[in-house]
Amino acid sequence: MYELAKKALNIAEKAGAEEAEIYYVSNHSTSVNFKKDALESAKDRFSEGIGVRAIVNGAVGFASTNSAKDLENTIKIAVAEARVRENDPDWVALPSNGKYPTVAGIFDKKIEAMKLEECIGYAMELVEGTKEVPGTLPTSGSFTRGKSRQLILNTNGVEIEEESTAVSGFVDVITVNGETSTAYDFDVSRSLGIDFRALGKHASELAISSGNGITIEAQKTNVVFHPFAFSDILEAAFAPSLDADNVQKGRSGLIGKLGEELAAPELSIYDDGLVEAGIETSASDDEGVPSQRTDVLEKGVLKGYLYDSYTAGKEGVKSTGNAARGSYTSPPAVGLRNFIIDYPQTDLIADTDSGVFVNTVIGAHTANSISGDFSVEARNAFTIKDGALDKPIKSLMISGNAFDLLKNITGAGTDVRKVGGFISPSIRVSDMSVIG
Repeated sequence: MYELAKKALNIAEKAGAEEAEIYYVSNHSTSVNFKKDALESAKDRFSEGIGVRAIVNGAVGFASTNSAKDLENTIKIAVAEARVRENDPDWVALPSNGKYPTVAGIFDKKIEAMKLEECIGYAMELVEGTKEVPGTLPTSGSFTRGKSRQLILNTNGVEIEEESTAVSGFVDVITVNGETSTAYDFDVSRSLGIDFRALGKHASELAISSGNGITIEAQKTNVVFHPFAFSDILEAAFAPSLDADNVQKGRSGLIGKLGEELAAPELSIYDDGLVEAGIETSASDDEGVPSQRTDVLEKGVLKGYLYDSYTAGKEGVKSTGNAARGSYTSPPAVGLRNFIIDYPQTDLIADTDSGVFVNTVIGAHTANSISGDFSVEARNAFTIKDGALDKPIKSLMISGNAFDLLKNITGAGTDVRKVGGFISPSIRVSDMSVIG
């Protein structure tokens, strides 16, 4: 594929492109799904494709294909699109070749070598784990493993190729005796180190303990958010305001606030493409800029935004290595890498006299990404009394503002979890509005 990509760059230049980029990605994934306690489907999937960016007179054209035989025509389409588009005065250049860091923990040969039968076995471990807790039934779940290969070449000297692997497990559980309650658990890893049986067992234990919930009065109180819940809220209500494209287009709640103290003084947040075994770790971003750590909040103070090459060029700053692509069929845009929440950790529940604990939330996607306002339904929530989880809560709504939430953080647990690219412990926030 490397030789084909080099040839493609030559074709693009001969076709009139002043700059060109070839982005190739191939994926091999195996997914095993189950309904109740029976296997529903098991599929092996292979896919590959190429995205081409071509620049002519400051205008960018893009085209993609899933066939190497069609690559020359795809390049010509990208160049033709660039020719008919208006010049973009904000375009500077594609990235130039850089010094790429060494990253660790993103490829596991055991995952690469897995057979379909092994994948089915891990899915069934999820099911067997739920059976260790009487009175529950798995409603659905899945095991997924994947291997990917990525190659980026451009006419400015970028040449970066990388392979990675990942596995994940998900299980959703319902109780079958008495009042119905549900729960789920999920984990993802770059290596084959997840205890899938324990994952199923924990989901069942959570479903059982969530039954026969009480109703609580509307109040302002401490809320301890499990990493699942906290990550969902931050991803929807806070992270978009760090996107330099949103800042530049007036769609961010953080415009003009660099250097201001916006959060609890013990809170730091950073975006890091170099974390060992991180789900979003790689030597470069998705347009070939070397990965780095970028401080977003340092001891409560806003330190910076996240940039790809285009948004960085508009401001005359360096890219932070945050170009991301959904697939080869789309050009890059600003995206998160490993988004890490850093706050001094303690035995959080034991250190909380009263409040509520929330495992997951529903509705975070409806948050206002500019103002930071959100209103979510809490699931698998419990009251906290005298430093311990007390009673399950039948129904609970939580409303607030992401920027206020960051100011009111008063504690973090030791239970750090990877939730996709988010890496966070449980977080305690004071003075939250809850409605039973």
